[in-house]
Amino acid sequence: MLDFIGNISWWVWVLIALAVIAIRDVLQKHHTISHNFPIVGHLRYWLESIGPEMRQYFVANNREELPFNRIERGWIYASAKKENNYEGFGTDRDIFQHQHFFVHNAMMPYEIKDENHPNKVDNSFLPCAKVMGEFNQRRKPFRPASVINVSAMSFGSLSAKAVESMNKGVKIADAYHNTGEGGLSPYHSHGGDVIFHFGTGYFGVRNPDGGFSLEKLVELVAKKPFIRAIEIKLSQGAKPGKGGVLPGAKITQEISEIRHVEIGKDVLSPPNHKAFSNVQEMVEFIEEIAEATGLPVGIKAAIGKLDQWKELADIMQKTGKGPDFITVDGGEGGTGAAPPSFADHVSLPWVYGFSDLYKLFKDKGLSERIVFVGSGKLGFPAKAAMAFAMGVDCINVARESMMSIGCIQAQICHTNRCPTGIATQNKWLQNGIDPEIKAQRLAQYYKTFRKELIEISHAAGYEHPCQFKMTDIEINIDGNDLAKDLSRTYMYEKTKVPFTGMQSLKDCPFLGGK
Repeated sequence: MLDFIGNISWWVWVLIALAVIAIRDVLQKHHTISHNFPIVGHLRYWLESIGPEMRQYFVANNREELPFNRIERGWIYASAKKENNYEGFGTDRDIFQHQHFFVHNAMMPYEIKDENHPNKVDNSFLPCAKVMGEFNQRRKPFRPASVINVSAMSFGSLSAKAVESMNKGVKIADAYHNTGEGGLSPYHSHGGDVIFHFGTGYFGVRNPDGGFSLEKLVELVAKKPFIRAIEIKLSQGAKPGKGGVLPGAKITQEISEIRHVEIGKDVLSPPNHKAFSNVQEMVEFIEEIAEATGLPVGIKAAIGKLDQWKELADIMQKTGKGPDFITVDGGEGGTGAAPPSFADHVSLPWVYGFSDLYKLFKDKGLSERIVFVGSGKLGFPAKAAMAFAMGVDCINVARESMMSIGCIQAQICHTNRCPTGIATQNKWLQNGIDPEIKAQRLAQYYKTFRKELIEISHAAGYEHPCQFKMTDIEINIDGNDLAKDLSRTYMYEKTKVPFTGMQSLKDCPFLGGK
């Protein structure tokens, strides 16, 4: 028998294998294409699986892809590697397209005359112009040392090496690292400033019954002095108003310890918080956490209806209490997996959501006391300039940060098969990430971003982007006028941010990054 098998040619074995596959295809009923077209049908599924990559590299033009086109990705990759990120022969963008915007440059740009100016020493030095927790007199106020920072992305959603790379990168760049709602992992603990973020699952500060534990939060903050602020997630751009399930099969011993959940048991993150059920209770919850920890406390949300935000503004106006910062997430954002119906249609895009919210708080006289954080495809200097003109004080970037450490926009984050090892728990795929190299790339992207944002600010006649006004940006709109400035487009004027110079920010005792 062995001699007989050994004498069979290799091509006969190939025919046998194909025959077995063909028989299997004809007998199965789950896939019509495979049943009707045995063997050949598999080619269709394979081509479909690599469709995004094929379109990305061979079909789509430079400005066509979503969510980030080739020019945008190329700029991030080149900036992260400290390569030439310029483009030649003029823009290939349709500058008359709806929503395209223009920064008004000054006749005479801002000039740095003092040789000891912080930007002469470091051309990427760009801290937040406001201090988190200053108005509410928190015991440990915090001025972010960078206007660009890592947005909320959890360990578990991202790989251990990806999180480690980002934390080491923000330490180099003097930025901060938002933990995401998966809890504080050892990979967030490599020296970078951290904003501890939790949602309805209360991972990392969770009681056995799934509720919030103030004692665990106080203990965590005491043990980890690099935690500089607390962020409470009300909703996110990817799936606002929707909870989630962490399957028991994905809960390892490590994740169990970090998130304070049981191994092998499904964990539900409900849409609503258990710790509060209305706006008044939320404000009391914020104050309780701030008093217990001494840290600034903020909230994160995607924006839709404004009635409860109006209620929050009224309470803040009446009591002098409330969040120290508000992170506004755009409906177009989101690294997490979400149903298309949510990702495509629920909550407003960032420019509409933020403008509605900022206008509300400005009309109540509250805009000066809040640090506004923008999140939603703002990781490009010109877009950031527009965001600052609208009232943002700093920005959080997620996918752009992922791309700086190697993400190729394969768009399979939800499958655990990320080819770059960034959004997967597969150890083999993670082996391609060298945290030391990737940390340098994230830091270089942030430094290049800040340098170019400073240059745009100087071109407009300003020392810091916080000085941008709504009238400094013009945007293409539909209707009788081809373009209007932001103040006429969104119908409000940004509150002037107190700013006396870069040196005063550098000398601030609450400046992060140290």
